[in-house]
Amino acid sequence: MGQVMTLENVAARLSEFDQTYTIYAAEPWTATSFAFVGYEPDEGGLPPEALKLGLSYFLEIAIANDVVDGWISTQEHQPGNAMTCQRLIDYAVNDA
Repeated sequence: MGQVMTLENVAARLSEFDQTYTIYAAEPWTATSFAFVGYEPDEGGLPPEALKLGLSYFLEIAIANDVVDGWISTQEHQPGNAMTCQRLIDYAVNDA
């Protein structure tokens, strides 16, 4: 069973999620967007929880972790949750 929270909360807790989970979020994507983290259905598409909340695909947890890890390695200081969330949004919009 997945969890519903804000996109910023998801960014703060990335390392806690199963690497096979996917993030779904309400558009437009902001730090305060509702987000659901859970398994993508075997048949594809959105999980029922994401459909019920009107969410769309955002990123897979494994990809989000790779993006954040690579980005953090280029920073002089550990970025906060808000900056990490914005980096994920920028990646999802421009590079995914």
